Amino acid sequence: MAEIAAESRVALRELIALLQEIDQRWLSNEWNLMSPADVAEATRALMHMLQGGLALQFERAPERPAFRRIVTPTRKFTGDNADAIYYDAPVSGKYAYRVRGNIAGAVYVSVTIEAGVEDGGLRGRTAGVINDTQFDIDASGNFELWLGGAERARNWLPLPDDAYALTTRHYFEEKHCVAADASRVVPLHIEVVGGSPAPAPPSDASIAAGVRRMMGFVRDRSIGMPPMAQREQPAFVSRIPNQFPAPAKPGALGLAAFDAAYSMAPYVIGPDQALIIRARWPKCRAGNVDLWTRHQMTYDYANRSVTLNRAQTVLDADGSFRVVIAHQDPGVPNWLDTEGRPFGLVFWRYMLPEGEIETPRAEVVKLADLMRSPS
Repeated sequence: MAEIAAESRVALRELIALLQEIDQRWLSNEWNLMSPADVAEATRALMHMLQGGLALQFERAPERPAFRRIVTPTRKFTGDNADAIYYDAPVSGKYAYRVRGNIAGAVYVSVTIEAGVEDGGLRGRTAGVINDTQFDIDASGNFELWLGGAERARNWLPLPDDAYALTTRHYFEEKHCVAADASRVVPLHIEVVGGSPAPAPPSDASIAAGVRRMMGFVRDRSIGMPPMAQREQPAFVSRIPNQFPAPAKPGALGLAAFDAAYSMAPYVIGPDQALIIRARWPKCRAGNVDLWTRHQMTYDYANRSVTLNRAQTVLDADGSFRVVIAHQDPGVPNWLDTEGRPFGLVFWRYMLPEGEIETPRAEVVKLADLMRSPS
């Protein structure tokens, strides 16, 4: 029987070929994977990327957009956050949009324009941001924003011709990680100003395009991202284990929060060790620290103590604090559970910081000594 030729089938085979390349290269020692556990963790990361690509890239309609939650406790990639709820909506520079939403109890809210992306990948840029200090909010927490179209005096951002998506950020500081709470709803709605035609029905060409966007999403987060030690890093990223760089803002780095300062370093501790990090929260709108896998996935914040925000942090008398990263509970405040991982990433966020931020300082100690010490 003759094979039916279709562009969507060509795209599907391209996706299969990409997955084969990921299997052969990314799931190997080329990316510093040295054990079955390393391969399993990378395979899990790949499954989350595929889920993200399907949810966010496969079917996009900027002429009739809708907000979709980006990451969840069971869909993690590109540095998720236990204390934030993020949404994505497709947009185009061809249209103007109205966004209606609510603060929903967050301590920081922003809308960021992502641009310069054509295939769902990471090679874009931050083309604009507006946060809750810059737009009007009513007594009930409601707000309305305008994107593109004629310039407005308030609550407006221009859209560049190559605008691709909106990213919304709602950051929380509560005793329990908000991202783990399935009942927390952030009301958001987006519509094209003046209306727009319904999207065309799915076709061979549109389905092929959707598969290729999904491929771009997965490729740039796997084989498109060389191992950490082999690529140039932003100023806020350290390659040296247990040593943090001075917190810095990411600039126009794609998908980064323009209003944030970050500091990240790998941690490495042995089975009988712990890492003590001494730090101080600056004056800011929100601050937290998360543990990530090497694939920039948070550890299990729904069930374990793997992240701290300011509301969860126990401070010393002078306002400073220490975080303890260890494989078991040492019986001291501010413990972060490694889940048994000897290696991972520690990521600090400070939203709208004011003044100088004290750089976190880390020290490896014997776990037994820490458990005997009262402070």
